[in-house]
Amino acid sequence: MSRLKAIAGYFSKAEKILWGASVALILISFCIFDRESYFTLIASLIGVTSLIFCAKGNPLGQVLMVIFSLLYGIISFSFAYYGEMITYLGMTLPMAIIALVSWLKNPYQGNRAEVRVNTVGKREVLLICLVAAAVTAVFYFVLKYFQTANLIPSTISIATSFIAMVLTFRRSPYYALVYAANDIVLIVLWVLASFFDASYISVVVCFVAFLVNDIYGYISWQKMKRRQNKEE
Repeated sequence: MSRLKAIAGYFSKAEKILWGASVALILISFCIFDRESYFTLIASLIGVTSLIFCAKGNPLGQVLMVIFSLLYGIISFSFAYYGEMITYLGMTLPMAIIALVSWLKNPYQGNRAEVRVNTVGKREVLLICLVAAAVTAVFYFVLKYFQTANLIPSTISIATSFIAMVLTFRRSPYYALVYAANDIVLIVLWVLASFFDASYISVVVCFVAFLVNDIYGYISWQKMKRRQNKEE
């Protein structure tokens, strides 16, 4: 009971409202548009929970992201979104593990529940973008070979996911902003999928919730950065 109270006190009122509203939105959309794919429901709930922990700079968010990546990769395979499957199983999942190690190694003032925010220089950002462009170009032909559905947005998703994960590993607040851009791409992808199967509307709603949470994550990390710089 005391542990539950500690967890409840860990989040601000706004964060509790954000998480509660996100969960409610996902559950309502599942009941209206799906009612069968509990696998998708579980993945969505784990994903949105991971984001609220990541917004606090808590490594537990990365643990949950590993689980979400595995589940989402399987869901993507079901609609032949091989780009998403490859991205999450072959890139996001291992990068989440690497980011987890990085976050655990860089706690803020010994507090393992909060990572030390880092600043990424312009040269490093340029290098990340160049590598992302090369990776995306290679994956375009790989996805085309596998006849990936909605090839162009699937390819764009690889670029945004790669940049976001590298920035997550580097502990930059901008990781959340790039993830928000990726959420928009994924919303487009699953809207297209929902034209063929209305149950995928629940996935669309999931990424709408992710978009709001990632925007909040960016705001939260900027506040964390200012506070940490002020305290040091």
